[in-house]
Amino acid sequence: MPTRNAEAVWEGDLKGGRGTVKLGSGAYQGAYSFASRFESGTGTNPEELIAAAHAGCFSMAFAHGLSQAGFPPKRVQTTAKVHLEKRPDGFAIPRIDLETEAQVPNIDPRAFEQQAESAKKNCPVSKLLAAAEITLQAKLLPG
Repeated sequence: MPTRNAEAVWEGDLKGGRGTVKLGSGAYQGAYSFASRFESGTGTNPEELIAAAHAGCFSMAFAHGLSQAGFPPKRVQTTAKVHLEKRPDGFAIPRIDLETEAQVPNIDPRAFEQQAESAKKNCPVSKLLAAAEITLQAKLLPG
């Protein structure tokens, strides 16, 4: 299996500095800053990149599980919300909320929920992020 990589550069102190992140594939390169992470500034931040990775991994795992169970989906769309919180001992990510909706022909709601829960538990990014509470809302759309 390939090893994936990305790089980040930070220049300056925490509040006044600025940085860039770049994916090893070259598919994305962008700026990040104190404001984009802790306020509403322009640019990305580590939590947004984690959310993208988790949403992508979950969607693929869910589609795979559904297909393996005999219910290939037409479409899976997932949003991940990564919660960054200030705690007495520093910042933490205590929770990630996954919200997914999928068009899956001929599946009953119980099987749909079982596959969604299995994907939440077993996608590699969920496993990596297991220190955070991961919630899931799954909606079955008409297929």
